[in-house]
Amino acid sequence: MHICLRFKQKVISNFAAKTAILESMQSIESDIFKKGSTTYYWSSKFFPKDVRDDVFKLYSFVRVADDYVDQIPQDRGNFAYLVHGWNEIKKNLSKSRPIHPETSVNDRVLSNIAYVVHRYKCDPEWIDAFLRSMQMDLDAAKYESLDDTLSYIYGSAEVIGLCMAKIMGLSAKATHAAQMQGRAMQYINFLRDIAEDNELGRLYFPHEDLARFSLESLEKEYIRNNKASFIGFMHFELARYKKWQQEANDGFIYIPKRLRIAIRTAVDMYNWTAKEIEKDPFIVFQKKVKPRKKRIIRAVARRTIRG
Repeated sequence: MHICLRFKQKVISNFAAKTAILESMQSIESDIFKKGSTTYYWSSKFFPKDVRDDVFKLYSFVRVADDYVDQIPQDRGNFAYLVHGWNEIKKNLSKSRPIHPETSVNDRVLSNIAYVVHRYKCDPEWIDAFLRSMQMDLDAAKYESLDDTLSYIYGSAEVIGLCMAKIMGLSAKATHAAQMQGRAMQYINFLRDIAEDNELGRLYFPHEDLARFSLESLEKEYIRNNKASFIGFMHFELARYKKWQQEANDGFIYIPKRLRIAIRTAVDMYNWTAKEIEKDPFIVFQKKVKPRKKRIIRAVARRTIRG
């Protein structure tokens, strides 16, 4: 009797310990994601738990890599570690689920991306493309044409949309819309982050677009003396965003309602950001236009009703 009781207590204790470890592990992904994007984080909270957990795994890798290339000074060493780790993981993708020893945050996020790519049969080239775009940030790449900019956007955003479509179990019919969703959201990020990117020495917009409006720079001091041209430029770029977002909207018919709520909420918030910038393009030099948590929660409530 006592032996059985002690055995049960041990089982319960081990289960509680494993549960605590699992919750602690999951909080790492959650914390990384939350610090990286308010809109994505709170929107994704409304995915079913199994989907949400794997979305967090995907974004843990994306956010950590992005942080290394965005911080000042850039952390080339840790970024190189991620690239090397991913290249090693790719060697085993066709054999079985690749396991990467978890001894650091870097190893943890490498393990996460290995899990996502293996479980959902994502194309490894998508991760290669993402890392190439991050390397372009390290190299302060220049973008002369729209094709140059779209090459960066493919790796930095469109492939993330493709991975998300896999995690959500969407059909191949949703592929184009998934890419366009990543593209549209990234373009709003470019517009919203003009001041921040100026500090990092980056300009993602095609040089040909600036030339169209006789602009030589998007630096604040320069824009003060070229206000009309800047307003025209911003409205031009916002129109491009709207076109791509409409293409993305066409794909919502392929997303089940339970999953659609989270995606539509994120889109609503990006549309809100676009409208704020359209009302006053110079706001991008005053603050980072981002919806607050309360606005996101209200948008979720509306989408839950409307679908």
